[in-house]
Formats: sequence, structure tokens, C-alpha cells
Amino acid sequence: MGQRKLGRTSGHRHATFRSMVTALVLHDRIRTTEAKAKEIRSIAEKLISLAGREDLHSRRLVASYIASKDALKKLFSDIGPRYKDKPGGYTRIIKLEARRGDRAPLVIVELV
Repeated sequence: MGQRKLGRTSGHRHATFRSMVTALVLHDRIRTTEAKAKEIRSIAEKLISLAGREDLHSRRLVASYIASKDALKKLFSDIGPRYKDKPGGYTRIIKLEARRGDRAPLVIVELV
């Protein structure tokens, strides 16, 4: 299958997803388009699962993706232990109205 290209180069897409996942961890919810939300959901779920393991290797794997030390600290001190016993489904996508300028479907991605 692969991932959605979203009209970006691979480096731009990777940077966009990194910043969006970091914002999701810091703020617990973000507002974005539906296509981006579906992509960052899988990335965020993998990182939260790694944070639940609480070992050095998983911390380094997550640190290679998360752009902020504050987000990394929050992920391993608050979010990871909160979802440690849950086997997945850490995020929720709530549909909103379409964006006014280009009618792009907007959603809210939040941690459950």
C-alpha cells in the first residue's frame, strides 16, 4: 500500500509528520486535514506503544522522531504509562466542517 504523498517531497512530508506528531504529543489534540490525520495516527500510535515500554532503546527510537525534548519527556512520563496496558487505539479522529478556502475536510486528532 504505502503512504499518502500529499503533494510533497519525501523530506517535506517527513518533516511535516514529525512536527504534527510532536504537536499532538504536546497539546493532546490538533486540527488538520483528514488525509494528514490518517497518516499521523499510525505514526503516533507506534510512538506511544514504544513509550509504554520505558527502556533506553525505545526512548532513543522515539527521540529520533520527536522534535522536542519537552514532548519526549511528556510522552515517557505521562502518555506512555497512561496507555501501558491498552493494546492500541490511542488516538481519535473527529470530523469537522470543510475548510472555507478549498473545501478540504478538516478533522481533530486527539489522544483518547
